[in-house]
Formats: sequence, structure tokens, C-alpha cells
Amino acid sequence: MHTSQLVWGEGVCFCNVFCTVSSCRTPWYRDIHIHTQPHCAADYPILTRSCRWLCDLCANEVNPGICSPAAGHRAVTGGRVMGNLIKVLGKDLENCPHFFLDFENAQPTEAETVVWNQVNSVLEEAQGILAELQSYRGAGQEIRQAIQNPSDVHLQEEAWRAVCPLVAKLKRFYEFSLRLENALHSLLEALTSPPYAPTQHLEREQALAKQFAEILHFTLSFDELKMTNPAIQNDFSYYRRTVSRNRLNNFQVDSDCDVNNEMANRMSLFYADATPMLKTLSNATTKFVSENKSLPIEDTTDCLSTMACVCRVMLETPGYRSRFTSTETLLFCMRVMVGVIILYDHVHPVGAFAKTSKIDMKGCIKVLKDQPSTSTEGLLNALRYTTRHLHDDTTSKQIRALLQ
Repeated sequence: MHTSQLVWGEGVCFCNVFCTVSSCRTPWYRDIHIHTQPHCAADYPILTRSCRWLCDLCANEVNPGICSPAAGHRAVTGGRVMGNLIKVLGKDLENCPHFFLDFENAQPTEAETVVWNQVNSVLEEAQGILAELQSYRGAGQEIRQAIQNPSDVHLQEEAWRAVCPLVAKLKRFYEFSLRLENALHSLLEALTSPPYAPTQHLEREQALAKQFAEILHFTLSFDELKMTNPAIQNDFSYYRRTVSRNRLNNFQVDSDCDVNNEMANRMSLFYADATPMLKTLSNATTKFVSENKSLPIEDTTDCLSTMACVCRVMLETPGYRSRFTSTETLLFCMRVMVGVIILYDHVHPVGAFAKTSKIDMKGCIKVLKDQPSTSTEGLLNALRYTTRHLHDDTTSKQIRALLQ
């Protein structure tokens, strides 16, 4: 049907795709709807987003307080082109779904339960791991005394007794990273599986999306604590040197403190990285993509970019922000947004900062800079120093300037 022949109740969406009221979604822009009544009494439809009456994706999440109708933008009839509307709505609608991801109250549906329980058994330990890492003081004094007095057997024994329980902790942290890797694999499998697109998965399976967010939150928290604690690497280096020396001299190593050589090598690589948990997630995501060759890599990276976009929209939209019941949730949302940006930048071939990126980096940075610096400076530093592509030639000068 030619557009000049359109009748009341039918129209062309802003992509110039023919639609009717009963079929008012384009395949790529699922939150765009064309409706007639009750929004407008005019003789042709208007274009709205997140319509309270006919939105079949947002469902009960949408209400008049957060509905964002583009009331002035009417669907094309009579053969007119929607070029101006594209300019008005722009990239935001193209890349960024608008829905509320309930980080506070999301509960697993029956379909999510198996994966949710598996991941939850790992996440239950996360706060304990962070608490142990935060209280990690190291054995610096004992190690210095032992090194300065190599012939003093008593000081050597004191240093060894101080280091052994710390190495046991470091081993637990490393083993937890392996469990976290498996949990992430399960979540990625659930959140990218056909036939649903990443946006649909995140919206339908909010309890799993929340767990994904909690993994990202934990990752940034762990790496932040690790980066500010040089005692971790010092303790483990001393432990390895002592073990090597003892074995050369045929001294028995305490079984409670023994870490086999293969485990010690893997732990050394883990703690040598500035951001070991992020590296774990990055490797796990890359491995997931390589093991699922039938799944386009875009499905995985789109899951990450969609999460970043949803977090940004929730942070910058008063109607969404007002639904957070605590400041902690606001900070959580910011940390998750940054975490998923960094992960995307490590996994995506061209990263998060290129013009072709599906993440609105300017918008994300602006959201962070609009908050009190005391709560966001660490997150901005994470973008400055733990991303992979910030200083690539494809990164615009504007974005670099924003992160100066």
C-alpha cells in the first residue's frame, strides 16, 4: 500500500516501515509504537514511546509518571518522509531501550529459577570475600624483618607463620574467581539464547539481569580494593620465594599452607593483573563467544551495551530515579553501568569509545559527572585507567577531554 493511500489507524513508522495499530512495532525498535486513540483526536496516528495503554513490552512497569510520549511527532501519512523525526529522536531511540530494571525487588520467575539458584550460591559468598579483602593487612613487617635478618631462624618462622594464613585467603579469592566465571557463563547463556533479543531477555528476566549486575558490582569493588593493597602481591611473592628455597634445601612445607606449583602459577598470573576480576570476566565472556560459534558475537556485546544504556537511562530520568528507595541503589546502578562499559570495551573488537559503539559514552560520562565527585571519581578513574580502547585513534577528542 502506498503511503498516500493510508487510512485512519495506519501509518509509517520513523524507519518508513508500514505499520498498523494491531502491528505497531518495528523489529529493530521495539519500544516505538504507533497509536491512535486515546492519545490524539487527530485523523492520523502519533508516535509514542512506552505507551501505557497498548505497550506490550513494558506492561505494568509503565505508568503516566514515567511514560514518555513524543506527542508532537506524528506518524507519516500522505507520503511525507520522517527525516526530521529521525533527527529529533536520534541515536537514543536507536540504541537505548527505555524500561525500568528493578535492582531492588526483582524476583526469579519459574523459568529463571534453575540458573538463578546456581548463580545465587556463588553470589552469597561475594560480600564475605569483599569483607576479607577489605580487612587484608598483609605481613609486610614480618617479611621485612625476615629479609633483613636472613640468619635469624626465629624471624624466618614468624614471617612464615604470618604469611601462610594470608596465602590461604588469596587461594580462596582465586578459587572464587573460577566459580564467578562459571556463574557468568550461565547468565550469558540465559540472557543471549534465541529466540529473544538481548533487550527482551533483560526486560523479561530481571532477576538474572540483577545477578549479572551484582557480579559487575562485585568485580569493580574487588579490583578497587586489590589495586590499593600492594601487600597482596608482596605476600605471595615472598611465599613463593620461601617455598622454592625450602624445597631446594629439602625442608618440609606445612601442608596447611601448601599450594601446588600449578595453582601457584595460576594465582601469580591472577594477582599480577591490575584488575584480576575484570580480567576473569573478560576472559570468560570471550570464551563464551568462542564456544558458541552459532551465536553471533553481537548478541553477547548487545547484552552488555543494552545493560549500560538501561542503567544510563534510569540514572538520568527523574521518573526512574525516583523509584530507587535508597542512595545505595543509585550508586549500585552507576557502578554497574561503568562495569559493563569496561567489560564491553575489553570484549568488543573496537571497544566502547568508537563512533560505531552502541554505548552512548558521552551520555554515560555526563551522568557520572552530574553526581557528587566523592561518589563518582573512583568510577571515572576506572574508565580512565582500566579500559582498553580509550586512547585508540577511533576515540573522539571530546570523549577524551571529558575524561581528563
